[in-house]
Amino acid sequence: MIPYSSFTFFGILFVLLIPAVILGFLGKRSTNYTTFLSFVFLLLVFSSSKIQTFYLVTYIIWVIILIKGYSVYRKNSNHSTVYYLSVFLSILPLLIVKVSPVFESTTLVGFLGISYLTFKATQVIIEIRDNSIKEIKIVDFLKFLLFFPTISSGPIDRFRRFQQDCQKKLTAIEYREYFQIGVHKIFIGFLYKYIIGYLINVHILETQFTLGHTFVSNLTYMYAYSLYLFFDFAGYSAFAIGVSYIVGIKTPENFNMPFISRNIKDFWNRWHMSLSFWFRDYVYMRMVFLLTKKKIVKNRRNISYISYTTLFLLMGAWHGIQINYLLYGLYQAILMCSFDWFEQFNKKKKIWKNTKLTHVLAVIITFHFICFGFLIFSGHLVN
Repeated sequence: MIPYSSFTFFGILFVLLIPAVILGFLGKRSTNYTTFLSFVFLLLVFSSSKIQTFYLVTYIIWVIILIKGYSVYRKNSNHSTVYYLSVFLSILPLLIVKVSPVFESTTLVGFLGISYLTFKATQVIIEIRDNSIKEIKIVDFLKFLLFFPTISSGPIDRFRRFQQDCQKKLTAIEYREYFQIGVHKIFIGFLYKYIIGYLINVHILETQFTLGHTFVSNLTYMYAYSLYLFFDFAGYSAFAIGVSYIVGIKTPENFNMPFISRNIKDFWNRWHMSLSFWFRDYVYMRMVFLLTKKKIVKNRRNISYISYTTLFLLMGAWHGIQINYLLYGLYQAILMCSFDWFEQFNKKKKIWKNTKLTHVLAVIITFHFICFGFLIFSGHLVN
């Protein structure tokens, strides 16, 4: 059973959330019950496949040993070799899944499941190295790693922020606000995923016209797929965030009206924000720091461009090693570097003025570049 994919899942979910809601309205939110829910939904998701259950248990044991081992090591030492090895080992299961076709049909809740679990585990190792996390209990780590509303496809939370929410005592009044937000998010999720997304998919994407490869059909597919991708994924994210609020956890937002972005930088601050911020903080910023510190590249702009290219190629490969995903990553890197160059150029030449007209034009231009990127991402052009 895949989370949020059927009304059977929602029926079970709503029944099991009743005790959490009652406790919340009484001002007695229980993190133990949330942990119980995570365990129940793990059983529901993985019970149909013994092989998936085996991989999940193996993965959990793997990351527990890795996190605990590195945490103990970090208290006394801080060698870069051990750190990089630990990071590599944290992403090794995901690399196996992405590279080996043998594992394609036997991953944890599909590719996205193991991907998001990997993001969480790797993030914890990085923050242990930074001393942002000085002590971590395995129970707390598992609550964070296996938090059931977001286990399959995010949004990607941060351990320290999640831990603060778990420890926060909510009053009945505070919980009512959480509950209202949660219910609102769930309704938005149904609207986005099961109404708008469904209609776009059935009445545009799956028609014979858009499945063709004429210029007009490709253009139609490009815009329809871009909108479908947003409403489908934003709908899922709304479900995950809404359920999180109902159990007292303020899971971060994932989308902020991305199609009104003024430029590609603005877009990545609005689209799949938990993912883009993760790559920004743990890949881009650290690569910039490393290249600057080691003086491998002296020109700051070149450092930025190398880091952008690395970031987006990794982001593309994270979706899969198929050619459309790698081309999508390269395309985004080119857009980001090109815009950064133009932005620096425009500061000197003042060619593009900041007016209401240029703002509207910037949104329109950015929208078309974004949609073409999603056309590449879809694989429609290479199929």
